[in-house]
Amino acid sequence: MSQIKEHDIKRQLSTRRVLIPVVLGLAVAAYLLYASLSAVHYEFSNNGQYEWVDANGDGLLDAKDDTDFKLAPDGKGNYERITYRDTLRKVDWNARAGIFFLLAAACLVMRVAAYVIRLKVLSSGHFSWRQCTDIVLLWEFASALTPSVVGGSAVAVFFLNREGMNLGKSTAIVMVTAMMDELFYVSMVPIVLLTLGGAKLFPDSWELSLFGQPLTAEGFFWVGYSFTFVLLFILIYAVFINPRAFRYIMLKLFSIPFLSKWRYRIVAWGDDLMMTSKELKGKPLSYWLKGLAATYTSWSARFILLNCLLLIVVPEIDHLLAYGKQLVMWMIMLVSPTPGSSGVAEFAFYKFFGESIVPLSLVGLLAILWRLMTYFPYLFMGVLILPRWLQRTGRR
Repeated sequence: MSQIKEHDIKRQLSTRRVLIPVVLGLAVAAYLLYASLSAVHYEFSNNGQYEWVDANGDGLLDAKDDTDFKLAPDGKGNYERITYRDTLRKVDWNARAGIFFLLAAACLVMRVAAYVIRLKVLSSGHFSWRQCTDIVLLWEFASALTPSVVGGSAVAVFFLNREGMNLGKSTAIVMVTAMMDELFYVSMVPIVLLTLGGAKLFPDSWELSLFGQPLTAEGFFWVGYSFTFVLLFILIYAVFINPRAFRYIMLKLFSIPFLSKWRYRIVAWGDDLMMTSKELKGKPLSYWLKGLAATYTSWSARFILLNCLLLIVVPEIDHLLAYGKQLVMWMIMLVSPTPGSSGVAEFAFYKFFGESIVPLSLVGLLAILWRLMTYFPYLFMGVLILPRWLQRTGRR
């Protein structure tokens, strides 16, 4: 019997069984990359043949919607219909562009490295460097597939738990990382606003509707900022101030009939959370300073990456202004009224960076470069890592 079990285990963990999902995953990722580069869209151009007509009347420029554009009557419009592959051909890949592309890649590496260090610190060395790297890359992979804070965080708990950390502590660490991320926003935004002033950060004449109420870009920003501030307070309260009361609230919430089937899990989770909260309260100041330093480094690298890409297409930029615009734009995306910020994201990018920093004719080019640097690397790395990771962690 033992020989049969050993043979079955070796067969299940064979290189062939791992290679098949990797090859299939890479094929899917390659197809997604090809599809993205082949997608047809409209870009601003002084020599274009199309004009924007806003067919659905939503006031949003959807660069991928054919119904939003039509051929100009005289053949002289402000938009051209091209693929993203054509957009990339506009890049003049000289030495200067190559240097800034490499700097952008370095920012990408720095962002991941800072997250790895943060996880190592917050887990108090529970995970090895390899485990931390795998978890962070898979976390980013999950976020790329489900681009939302809730989706990525929920999957992160699974990753930590599968690596051998109990559910309560896994949840608490994810909550602490979310708290540090929110703290970055809450603290950095006032600094940028006081330094630059709101007039430079917010686009003019942009109005959208939220729950039927018209709001300017600045109004959207303050809604997002308020939401982030409240979320930060809830996280601090749950982890540091009164985890017992938070546990009680969660138990009451999961007493609702359609949620009651998960109540037993919440009981165990609440007990673990209280134990973890007690442990976290006893952490030295250096623990928090290291975690926060890694958080600020990672988020700063994320935003500086775009600054480097901007310098590929424009001679020079106001770095602090570009950094600040990204902060404000991310806040607005938190309260986007459309699923996945569809339409709003593209329109916001045009509004925040078009003309004020980047010529409108180059905004599409910058957008595809940004996507290639911030989406597909995690997609390919996740495909490569996930099968081996599942195989390794399944041996426990």
